[in-house]
Amino acid sequence: MIFTIEPMINASPDWRISIDRKDGWTVRTLDGFNSAQFEHTILVTPTGSEILTKL
Repeated sequence: MIFTIEPMINASPDWRISIDRKDGWTVRTLDGFNSAQFEHTILVTPTGSEILTKL
């Protein structure tokens, strides 16, 4: 199985977001504060796991 972990960190005290209706993908905070997002892709097998996107 392969899955991703995608945390999003916001500089805003308000955690609410909106998704861009044009592309259905872009996420923004409602108050326009800066945000950062990153992702790890993880492979899980019967014998263990491996992070495929190591920093």
